[in-house]
Amino acid sequence: MDDDWYLQAGSGARFDWGPTGAERLSPAVACLVVIDVLSFTTSVTVSVESGTRVFPYAWRDASASAFADRVDARLAVGRRMATPASPWSLSPAALRDAPFTPQLVLPSPNGSSISAAAGGSTVVAGCLRNATAVGRWLARKGYGTPARPVAVIASGERWPDGSLRPALEDLLGAGAVLSALRRHRGGPLSPEAATAAACFETTQDVIATVTAGASGQELVSGGFPEDVRIAVQLDVSEAVPVLTNGAFTAAG
Repeated sequence: MDDDWYLQAGSGARFDWGPTGAERLSPAVACLVVIDVLSFTTSVTVSVESGTRVFPYAWRDASASAFADRVDARLAVGRRMATPASPWSLSPAALRDAPFTPQLVLPSPNGSSISAAAGGSTVVAGCLRNATAVGRWLARKGYGTPARPVAVIASGERWPDGSLRPALEDLLGAGAVLSALRRHRGGPLSPEAATAAACFETTQDVIATVTAGASGQELVSGGFPEDVRIAVQLDVSEAVPVLTNGAFTAAG
């Protein structure tokens, strides 16, 4: 039996979970789309909409501050750590209200690890806000075909022991991008990617589903309902954040 069964070979669009899924699929694809609906990629999209360059960083520790100094950027902190002096955080709502900064470091173990796993592949940040824009951009650039396959990676969340917790909102976000790619003649979709797209297409109320889901309720009960509201605004953004020279910027 071949040992590369996990590559979803022959498909133009593929789907997997987390940093390990990205690491396994990235050598076999030309483009990797990161999906982290309730945190990283929605924050990236909101930021690049305003013209900010966003540097992903894999660790939330003292080294993040040193990295921000090195690249002359502001550092985003945890949702509960924002202050008037440092208002940039991993909250999309806070980023919208914070003063403009030309460069921002977003520490995100999942999102940044997935981005770093891409190797030489193009990396795009996708979410519900820009799903159709991302799908259309991929098709226009020739990604999502057997000759130039794309892997859409749902970040998921982490259990306290560090293991992956598949997250409903990221499945739906990935499905939204894959559905849009298929509408713009990308494909064929692997069985995994087609199932993710079907989950999105058959969910009658994506907003209500994400809001009522475990991750949505965690944020709502924690005092961040506006972050959920912003994250579930489907197709309100035309921004396609592409990782270029270490930072996400809006594609031309």
